[in-house]
Parts: sequence; C-alpha cells; structure tokens
Amino acid sequence: MAVFSPRVSPLAAGAVFVTAVAVAVAAGCSSPAPQSDYAKAYSAGLQAYTYGLPLLETNKTFLTMTSVNVSSGDGFGPVNQFNHVRKPNDPSSTTVVAPGAHALSSIAWLDLSVEPQSLHVPEVTDHDFVLALLDPYTEDLRNLGSAHATPAGDYVICGPGQHDARLPSGTQRIDVDYTRIWVIGSTQLKGPGDTRNVNRIQDGYTLTPLSEFGTGYRPKPPSEPDTSVETYSVPTGLGFFDTLGQLLATFPPPAADSDQLAVFSAVGIGPGETPSSNSRLSAESLRGLSDAVAAGPAQVQADTKAVFRASAEKHNGYFLGGFGAYGTNYPLRAVVSTIGLGAFTSDQAIFAMALTDGTGRTLDGSSGYTIHLTTVPPAAEGWTLTVYDSSGALIQNPAGRYQFSNASTLAKNADGSVDIAVQATQPTDTAKARNWLPVASGQGFQVIWRLLAPQPEAIEPILDGTGWQPPALLPA
Repeated sequence: MAVFSPRVSPLAAGAVFVTAVAVAVAAGCSSPAPQSDYAKAYSAGLQAYTYGLPLLETNKTFLTMTSVNVSSGDGFGPVNQFNHVRKPNDPSSTTVVAPGAHALSSIAWLDLSVEPQSLHVPEVTDHDFVLALLDPYTEDLRNLGSAHATPAGDYVICGPGQHDARLPSGTQRIDVDYTRIWVIGSTQLKGPGDTRNVNRIQDGYTLTPLSEFGTGYRPKPPSEPDTSVETYSVPTGLGFFDTLGQLLATFPPPAADSDQLAVFSAVGIGPGETPSSNSRLSAESLRGLSDAVAAGPAQVQADTKAVFRASAEKHNGYFLGGFGAYGTNYPLRAVVSTIGLGAFTSDQAIFAMALTDGTGRTLDGSSGYTIHLTTVPPAAEGWTLTVYDSSGALIQNPAGRYQFSNASTLAKNADGSVDIAVQATQPTDTAKARNWLPVASGQGFQVIWRLLAPQPEAIEPILDGTGWQPPALLPA
C-alpha cells in the first residue's frame, strides 16, 4: 500500500478547480435556462467527482477484498479479522499498486456497526511494524507500532455511539467517528528467510468483538468456504453520485466539508440523495452530472500532473510527501487515492516517486540511469528504494532483485557515496553489478523511495525541500 500529511500542500495555491456557483433568482424572475442548469450541474458535479472519488475507491476496495469468506493469504478475507499476506511480494503480486518488498502486510476491515472491536498488539521485538487505522475518506487516523513506541496490549476501537462503552480493565480506548475502519498493517521482513518469523508476529495481531473479550474468542470458520473474489468497480454515470449519496449517508462527512456539500446539494448530490431518480432535476441538469462523471478521470489526471510538476521543482523530480491527512484539500486526496490508496501520514512514512529522470524525460528501460546517494535518508526504521513497471508491479528479472534498503550491502565510492545503477542489463564491473537495480528493456518504469518513521526534526525540511532529498536519476 502506498502512503503524506500535506503540511505544505502541493495543491494549496490555486489548484482547487472551481468554487461554489452562486445562483440568485429574484422574485418573479423566470427559471434558469436549460443551459444554465447544465453548466451548474456540470461544475458542481466535477467538484463532487473529485470530492467523492476517494470514498468510492475505498468502498470498491472494501467490497472486493471482503468478497471471500476465508483469508486468501494475500490480504483478502472477512470483516473483523486480520487477513495476512503470508509470503514476500514478487512480480505476481498485483493485489495493490506498488507492493513493498520490505514487509508483509496484514489487512483488516472493521465493521463497528454492532459493537466495538478489540485489536491486540503483541510484543514485537527485532522488527519494525505499523498498524494504521484509516477512515472511509482515506484519512490516517492513528498509527500503532514501533514508530510510536506502542506498548503491547489491547486497544478497543469504538465507533459512533460507542464512545461511552464500558471497557475491560487494562484495555485502551480508541474512539473513531465511522462504523468502517480500514486497518493496514505492515511488518518488517528481513529477507525471504525471515518469512516464518514475520508470520508468527502476524499471528499475534488479532481482533475480538468487545462482547467476546477474555473468552478466548477465535473467528468461526465458514461451513462453506468461498475463495472466489468478486471484483467491484467505481460506478459510472449518474450511478457515481447515487453511490456517493449512499456512502455519505452511511459515513457522514466532517463538519469542515459543509461549504462544499452545499454546492453539491444545489444539484441533488448529498447524503441519501439519488440524482438518477430525482424528479426535481431537469434533463439538462442530469446531462450535466453525467458529463461531469465522464470528465472526472481527466480532471483527476490533470490534477495529478499539476501536483507532480509542483513537487518535482523542489524534490529533484520526485512527487514527495507524507500523505494520509488532507483536510479540505480534496484534489490532493483524489490524486493520492488513484496512485497510492491507503497512504500513511508523514510521521510514519514519507514517499517519493519518480516517473522522469533529472532532465524531465520519462524513465525508460532502454536507457541506463545512475542514482548518486551521498547521504542516507534520515529514517529511524530505515529506507527502501524500489523499482516498478509503469503499472506499479515489481519487475521480473533474472537476479530476483526489486529494491535496495538500509540493510543492503552496497559498494561504496572512495568518498563513502554510493552509485546505484538502474538499467536493464547487468553491469560488467563487479561493484556496479553489486549496486544494480534491474528494469525491463524498452519498458517504462517508476522509482519509489520509502522513508520509514523519518526522524521528527527532519520531516518538515524534507517536505518543504530544504532538507534531505532523494537523488535524481541521471542518464548514465
């Protein structure tokens, strides 16, 4: 899962594309012309698409991942239990975009509509880990784990109407405002030989309904196991706004969104609203909403390019940050939901993605590149540098090598710096071969740095471009 608390937002100045359209109709004036209905609906609908996309993307992911009733071994499985990825990721791992090769994931979807759930954190030694709690809007609410020195114990997650629930002695309360919470766990993997050790740690992450706490509860296996995954997608056309209305009613938006929701309400979009069956909307309004959904992906793509350009200027060509907390920056939230759904906040991880080299040209495996690393990233839990193909999959290569990390033994130059060779063919020089990160000839690729638990004093300088920065990829 990819993962930025945008203290300095790349989109802060002028990128939120349209503001509310004020429509004043004096007494006795005729109704707005049909074209005005269309323009109003199209403008508000385009904003609503950007606003709602993360909510729908998360819901799609929830429905798909919980469509099986037994854990699949790759993160899919029932609600209210952990579903672990049990083996290291490789090029066949396509459950998520840009899977990490440095850790094993543990996924849980909490349904708090009936009662709170107790999350057990085991005693974890010699491995870094995180259990991040995300809400339906993709906000990273809380990170339990080694970066925050979380003690082993039981953490009772209480949803709406449960904040006064009486808890067992010795447990700790975590209050959330939604009945659905996505837990994304990640446990450090120290090479393939460490898999069994990490699996044992994963087995210590458990969920127990509050009413079953202290009973030795274990989820009951289904009488008829179903491992066939049903793949869901984000609805198109007016169905997008109908689904958004359902989700807004189920997961009430934050108070800070009220101004934006007022814009949507004027064209029939909002909690519990179904524009497709709203008789108050004119045919032109409905056409405007449908066209807005059709134009939505291009708008988000344009916002993505704008964010990348703004970031590249101060981060050596990289899209860099710690996401997971967006406030009212809806375009940035939508961008991250399409390229790294499930992002963590910057105190847990800072990510940097490069799609181009230091000259601004698209990365291509037909060329060779050098990454000249003079200082290591300031990260308490280490760092990784991983290459992916253009779709975000690990690249098949004869060396079976997908990344370097702080644990890698890299050949150093006389001054202590390191040159990493990113190219399709293995270098003939022994030192360069040791520092070789393989890509596929003739194919585009991307590079992602992960700084895990960056040092607190280094976070702001990294984000604003004045501190450590990932080195540019220079044509070899």
